[in-house]
Amino acid sequence: MVLSGPVVNSYRTQIVNLALKSRLPAIYPNDLWMEVGGLITYGVSRTDLDRRAAVYVDKILKGAKPADLPVEQPKKFEFIINLKTAKRIGLKIPPNVLARADRVIR
Repeated sequence: MVLSGPVVNSYRTQIVNLALKSRLPAIYPNDLWMEVGGLITYGVSRTDLDRRAAVYVDKILKGAKPADLPVEQPKKFEFIINLKTAKRIGLKIPPNVLARADRVIR
């Protein structure tokens, strides 16, 4: 399991390549890792966070005080599986797991 952070994220390509080279199944924090060949991600939907941030900006621009706005927890999470990567490391993903994925990269 790879955790997210500014330093770790800056090395995501190298981390994914090392996991592939070692044939090590790994789970990553968001869809950015899938763009460079990550196997599985389960984490907060960045698209949903961006949309919800826009709602906050709208409220502030309409006069709401930022201190009066509630702090919210993420509400939408994504489960993405990269079958190309699974094949490269020789891993078979069971059909019932594939059925639960929000997106499957083929």
